[in-house]
Amino acid sequence: MKMKSMTGFSRLSNADQAGDWLWELRCVNGKGLDLRFRLPPGFEELDPKMRDISRKYLRRGNCNFSLTFNRQGGAKVIQLNEGALRSAAKAYQDAAKILGEGKPASLDSILAVKGVLELVEPQEDRAQLEKTKLLVLQDFETALKALVQSRSTEGQRLSALFREYLTSIKGLVIRAEKSPARQVKTIEDRLDNNIRLLLGRTDSLDEARLHQEAIILSTRADIEEEIQRLHCHVEAALALLEEDGAVGRKFDFLIQEFNREANTLCSKANADDITKTGLQLKVIIDQMREQVQNIE
Repeated sequence: MKMKSMTGFSRLSNADQAGDWLWELRCVNGKGLDLRFRLPPGFEELDPKMRDISRKYLRRGNCNFSLTFNRQGGAKVIQLNEGALRSAAKAYQDAAKILGEGKPASLDSILAVKGVLELVEPQEDRAQLEKTKLLVLQDFETALKALVQSRSTEGQRLSALFREYLTSIKGLVIRAEKSPARQVKTIEDRLDNNIRLLLGRTDSLDEARLHQEAIILSTRADIEEEIQRLHCHVEAALALLEEDGAVGRKFDFLIQEFNREANTLCSKANADDITKTGLQLKVIIDQMREQVQNIE
């Protein structure tokens, strides 16, 4: 069972001296491979590398990859602005001289001046941050592998479901193949009945019309080609379940072929049992079409 789904999720968290981070990877079905990254400031440079890594593991799907990063020691620190301090102290002294007051300015008053004390972010260790980015990138690939595994697990479930569908289709095709309406005696009786109806409507037997009616009846009764094609499609679908890589588009095309043969079988049906079988085929094929949208 090698089929993969396009739906998957994984999460991975880690930490070092620079901070702690969390990767969350989500994928749903899509026509192609659509990669969307949500990265915190300072990590944008990782985008091209992560896209290259993603393409090694993924072929199709709408993927949203999110990184949350919290810097270590993130609390802001108070820093003294020495230049502002000196300017504030001098301003107080000048004011005292102008007003003729000898009382010196208090330290509290000077420190209260805006800009003397500043609340600033702690300085980052650039070397450590670069090491952290490498680790974050490694964790992304690890999380991506976990995502692929979740898609494979879902793919196994889909594979089992498709095998059930194909078994049902094969059974219905065999039922149509063995329908009593396809037996020579049944076809002869129907042809004989049509001849009687024609003779009852006319005084003379039009051999050309009779020949035409016989051809139409035999053609409508002949669903052998549709049956054989459906058998071939079932085998082709089972083979696809064993293929490596992305098979979603191949399956989508094959579903169209299944549906085309089922429609033709219904249009050619000359008996209620074949019509019912054809309609049941169409129901199962439609269920397969819904599920095939999730296959990578």
